[in-house]
Amino acid sequence: MTFTDSWGVMEQTYFRRGFGLKDEVKPLIDSEYQSAVVERIRARDYTDTFGDVTVRLAREFGFCYGVDRAVDYAYEARTKFPDRKIHLVGEIIHNPHVNQRLREMGVEFLFPEDDGSFDFSGVDAEDVVIIPAFGVTRADFESLQERGCVLVDTTCGSVLLVWKRVEGYAEDGFTALIHGKYQHEESRATASQVTKHEGGKYIIVRNMGEAMLVCDYIAGRPGALSREEFMEHFREKATPGFDPDRDLDRIGVVNQTTILAS
Repeated sequence: MTFTDSWGVMEQTYFRRGFGLKDEVKPLIDSEYQSAVVERIRARDYTDTFGDVTVRLAREFGFCYGVDRAVDYAYEARTKFPDRKIHLVGEIIHNPHVNQRLREMGVEFLFPEDDGSFDFSGVDAEDVVIIPAFGVTRADFESLQERGCVLVDTTCGSVLLVWKRVEGYAEDGFTALIHGKYQHEESRATASQVTKHEGGKYIIVRNMGEAMLVCDYIAGRPGALSREEFMEHFREKATPGFDPDRDLDRIGVVNQTTILAS
């Protein structure tokens, strides 16, 4: 994706693979996010003793690959565009230290309205916008494209795999049942993928309790929600106009990547 600037020079406006500046920003990232103490404990089979205190470190400790990549790209973006205004859609990840550090680097955060929508009116074509590891909805992505700004897309590869599955469900006439938090950025972005195909449907369930509401309705078990009760309960958690009698015939399941599938 490119545009022509006022000098007639073609400039790339969409980046998903970084800027080739990883080696340049690595010393700064290592100094802020790496710990010699943690590495020492890991090297000693995740257990170490300091005086009369024994420390046990969880084997699954630290950021996942997708988060590491998102943070790297944000630092690279600041290095690549030192004089441009940089916006971040929401938070890069839900970590106060990481987000505060980005603020100190001059990154401006764009937070959603109560309904989850974003106001991009303050974004100019000369600005840079970072898309977080959670991704953004299709509508938000298209809005940013229309503004002509530089997009640095750090959407996690695992999230993209879920999106591909949801798109496939919609194409094949299945309703995507998404296990996740309906107000979470990732779940909203995932749900929006059904709009790639006419008639695409989704419904979001938070936990086993809500999953059982769906199962009980499908099976017609005693005590199941009525059609009206079902539609009201999932009104904000499903496609507008969702009809359980029509839209629960064929279901494909996906999972918000930040929640355990089990």
